[in-house]
Amino acid sequence: MSRIFVFFICLFSLSGCVNDTTNSSESHGEFTSPHQVRDPEMRFGVLWEGLDVDSGRVKEGQSLSHILDAYKFGSGKVATLAANAKDVYDVRKMRANRRWWIASTADSLNIPAWLIYERNDIDYVVFSLGDTLGAQLGSYPVDTLYRRVQGEISQSLYLDLEALDAPTSLSISMAGVYAWTIDFTHVQKGDVFDVYYFRKMANGKPVGIPVILSSSFTHHGHPLQAYRFNQGDGEDYFDPQGASLRKAFLKSPVEFSRISSAFNKKRFHPVLKKIKPHLGTDYAAATGTPILAVGDGVITKSAYTKNNGNYVKIRHNNTYETQYLHMSKRKCAVGDRVRQGQTIGLVGSTGLATGPHVCFRFWKNGAQVDHRQEKFPPSAPVRDENMQAFAKEVLRLEKEADSL
Repeated sequence: MSRIFVFFICLFSLSGCVNDTTNSSESHGEFTSPHQVRDPEMRFGVLWEGLDVDSGRVKEGQSLSHILDAYKFGSGKVATLAANAKDVYDVRKMRANRRWWIASTADSLNIPAWLIYERNDIDYVVFSLGDTLGAQLGSYPVDTLYRRVQGEISQSLYLDLEALDAPTSLSISMAGVYAWTIDFTHVQKGDVFDVYYFRKMANGKPVGIPVILSSSFTHHGHPLQAYRFNQGDGEDYFDPQGASLRKAFLKSPVEFSRISSAFNKKRFHPVLKKIKPHLGTDYAAATGTPILAVGDGVITKSAYTKNNGNYVKIRHNNTYETQYLHMSKRKCAVGDRVRQGQTIGLVGSTGLATGPHVCFRFWKNGAQVDHRQEKFPPSAPVRDENMQAFAKEVLRLEKEADSL
């Protein structure tokens, strides 16, 4: 059974807050005072009752002046409003398809009094169009719903979540948590998941994607646990021992080596004797030197070609792949799961090579890049001084999940 924690970000909602107060006393089932006093309607934190309201959505190419022009709001006043509001909200950030409301006086003059612009599903801006031109920020009340979902892969993670009546967007959250350890395009039947998460709701609709608090995903028979924890550097995910689930890559695939040729799109090829892009980094080392997987992953290619010689390619996750060329010997096969630092082959000079080295190639989102210029996420574990707090958080999350 789920629990709902409600966090009021502001005092008033889109639908308005109407409170009926009845002055009465009860005596033997009879009310001595039949009078009922109704509070005036408030919306967006302003008095809404008795106003004429128009609404719409920002069209492509529209600006604040375009919207207000239809209400005979002069360009000079628009400029003043924008200037007065700039420290609260830059009107140039208004985006197409976002909702707006204009409330005008309900008389023959029909003077615009308020403009409300919905910045996102939670936050809005209230522009005062009266004598005092300005703006203030507001937010809708937000419900935070805590849920737990458990299941086993029978079709795909997306379809199995849907069958469990869980938000399918949870698959995106899970892929983010396990981006460095699980390739969710290759999950298999029988993999098991147990996820404790929360999602925010505003105006009865989900806002954003679910946020995972703790998770266990058993992949290929290996349980992978994750706990959300902030040790002062922002929220991140760690295993029960406090190791980060973010895996940084090794700096190079060969120890005690030197770079003999760097990534260069206009390199002069020493064998072909012509300008040819070198979309990799060459590490020179003695024949037979172990070549290491720079990160966890699955072997997708282990073969020989005329140019590459003996080579291996690894898929690390949905974003990154690496390739290792000119091996004297390959020590892995397609489908093998390898760990960071595991030997996958030996340095050689097979294929189009002038001497013993490994040509290391790095793919990001399908394009070859210079791995030495890439900024990878940190992989720092929970620091020693935070381990006690982390252990308490793990116990708290497990207790909460077990109560659902």
